[in-house]
Amino acid sequence: MKKKRRNNFFSHLFLLVGAFIMIFPLLWLLSSAFKNNNEIFSADFSFIPKTITLKNFKNGWYINPQYTFGHFLGNTLFLVGSMAIGNIISCSLTAFAITRMNFPLKRVVFRLVMLTLMVPSQVLLIPTYLIFSKFRWLDTFLPFIVPAFLSTQSFFVYQLIQYMRGIPKELDDSAKIDGCSYFRLYLNITLPLTKPALISVAIFSFVWTWNDFLTQLIYLNSVRNYTVSLILSSVVDSTSLTNWGALMALTLISVLPCIIIYFSAQRYFVEGITTSGLKG
Repeated sequence: MKKKRRNNFFSHLFLLVGAFIMIFPLLWLLSSAFKNNNEIFSADFSFIPKTITLKNFKNGWYINPQYTFGHFLGNTLFLVGSMAIGNIISCSLTAFAITRMNFPLKRVVFRLVMLTLMVPSQVLLIPTYLIFSKFRWLDTFLPFIVPAFLSTQSFFVYQLIQYMRGIPKELDDSAKIDGCSYFRLYLNITLPLTKPALISVAIFSFVWTWNDFLTQLIYLNSVRNYTVSLILSSVVDSTSLTNWGALMALTLISVLPCIIIYFSAQRYFVEGITTSGLKG
């Protein structure tokens, strides 16, 4: 009994230390957002600001002479929202077709979808850039939104396939007897039962797009189309004149949506991930 308690103590201690290491940057960010520049990098470090100031948020909101930070926040919300909707619709339709319908070369299609999981996204950057350049889609949101509606995220397809395989096919047979079409079967039966997996897809899509810097840097050139990650990177001045307080305030604002989205749907997210991994 004592050995078990000792093991539990060290396990909890290890988890607490790990949790503190993970959360320390967020605590430092939260503290720095309410400090002035001198206090942020002061040797006399403290999480509690000596003088709490809200000027960082005001200065950060008007960090760009042409647009407010709200403009870039709106661009990002539009982009991540559109891509999340596109991924949910297209990937769920693809997963439904593979798991609930019979058609020629069905296994080949599934294997091709799985094969794309092994291709690094960096390998596709130059070919896709050339294609979108021919379409005159550069400096628009189309290179992000259009592929999302074409089921290009094979990870999401695989996740939904694994989840849908656990839905009893007897439900399909009963619905077909009542005259239900494949589309009604998808819309009224499969989608509601796949809710946890769909929410996990939405969260993954939201967070990945929100934090995507490289792809947005490649396709978005004009300031009016900048997202949060791009405008934050442009704030950093190579001449060491960066307003670090304003940058910390903007970073704090940009982190909040991801945290809110995750914690508000955490139960469905965990259920969708664990259940998808158990289906075979």
